[in-house]
Amino acid sequence: MKPSPFTRLAVALGILLSVGLAAGAARAAPIVVKFSHVVAEKTPKGQGALKFKELAEAALPGKVEVQVFPNSQLFGDGKEMEALLLGDVQIIAPSLSKFDRYTKKLQIFDLPFMFDDMDAVDRFQSSPAGQALLDSMKTKGIKGLAYWHNGLKQLSTNKDKLTRPEDVKGLKFRIQASDVLEAQFRQLGANPQKLAFSEVYQALQTGVVDGQENTWSNIYSQKIHEVQKTIAVTNHGAIDYMVIANAAWWDSLPDDVRAGLQKAMAGATAYANKLAADINDRDRQRIADAGEAKIQELSKRDVAAWREAVRPVWSKFQDQIGEDLIAKARASNGD
Repeated sequence: MKPSPFTRLAVALGILLSVGLAAGAARAAPIVVKFSHVVAEKTPKGQGALKFKELAEAALPGKVEVQVFPNSQLFGDGKEMEALLLGDVQIIAPSLSKFDRYTKKLQIFDLPFMFDDMDAVDRFQSSPAGQALLDSMKTKGIKGLAYWHNGLKQLSTNKDKLTRPEDVKGLKFRIQASDVLEAQFRQLGANPQKLAFSEVYQALQTGVVDGQENTWSNIYSQKIHEVQKTIAVTNHGAIDYMVIANAAWWDSLPDDVRAGLQKAMAGATAYANKLAADINDRDRQRIADAGEAKIQELSKRDVAAWREAVRPVWSKFQDQIGEDLIAKARASNGD
């Protein structure tokens, strides 16, 4: 028996309604933004990522969902860049030392004693030359969104004495995967070992390496002070991050979403960078209070000896980085 016209109309309306509801649901589905990083949530970068999530979802309610994955939950140091380029994650925040495969110019941040303090780092990153570096890897599929501070690096070892360059001769040091950092330790007569951040504590604990370089907040959060005897206040370099996105994904976003994420990133950057200074001060005091590693202050003559010992590293990488960029970075010190 043929269905009545009323039945056919009801079926048609039902189909249209189902299609409409499905289309509405598809339109309502938020854009998922996976933000992966390798440090603890309580570090400046960890807190910055959470602040970005908070601000982005507040600015774009129902349009974006930011999922934060700390502590190498998705990928370790060696895999996160590949994951970003494959589109498995949308945003990561690697150390500036991780980019020398994509541009040699960012090696500027690894040159030892390039910046006198974090204010100088900030001035350079905010300058036209520093901002231009954010787009220096666009052709490689990487879009720089912001610089996030961690802080100045301190040197630590499992030895009692750490005041002059000769004190590290022959020791094994964990480094990030950076040609400049490798050259830095070889220049000092030490043996650099490239290890992922997540492996540092165990490597120090078991004697695979004798020392490392890191910020106060990283040293405290990873409990490095528990497996080192001495931390020298060298302030010999900065560990900062570039927050980056998959360039193709970023360019494909609707204009309003991209603008909202940019605004959220600006807010998260201001928050994270202020927090970095506060947390480093706090964690230095916590390390001192714990009494497990001696904090070794250096005299001006000690620091001058370190500067002189690593000066040849600048000459080695000057052509790769560019004399003009080095000059602009030095000018940020105001000396």
